[in-house]
Amino acid sequence: MKIAYRAKDITEAEIIKGMLLANGIEAHTSGFYLQGAIGDLAAADFSKVHVHDDDFARARELIKEYEGQPPDQDTSPVRTESSKLSPLKKSIITIVIAIAVSALIYWIAI
Repeated sequence: MKIAYRAKDITEAEIIKGMLLANGIEAHTSGFYLQGAIGDLAAADFSKVHVHDDDFARARELIKEYEGQPPDQDTSPVRTESSKLSPLKKSIITIVIAIAVSALIYWIAI
C-alpha cells in the first residue's frame, strides 16, 4: 500500500477516504490514534490515506481534483458533461448538508 495523501487532520483524511471509496478505490486511514498523545490540540501531519499500489495513480488524480489542481490526464467521462455533478462534488455536498443538519439539530436541542 502507498500513501496517497497526507491530511491536515483526521476529518480531512476521512473526507478523502470517503471520496476514494465513492469512486471505487479501496482506501484506509492511519495515524488517527496518535491524536490522543497531544490532548485537545488538533493533531497535525499524523493522518494519512493509504491505497493499494494498483489504485495509486487514479487516487492521485481524484485527490488533485479535490485540491483544485487539474489532473494529469482526464479519464472521467463525467467531466465532459457540464450539466452533471461529478462524484467528488456530490460527496462534498452530501458532507456539507450532513454537517449543517447536525448543527441545526444540536442548536434546536439546546
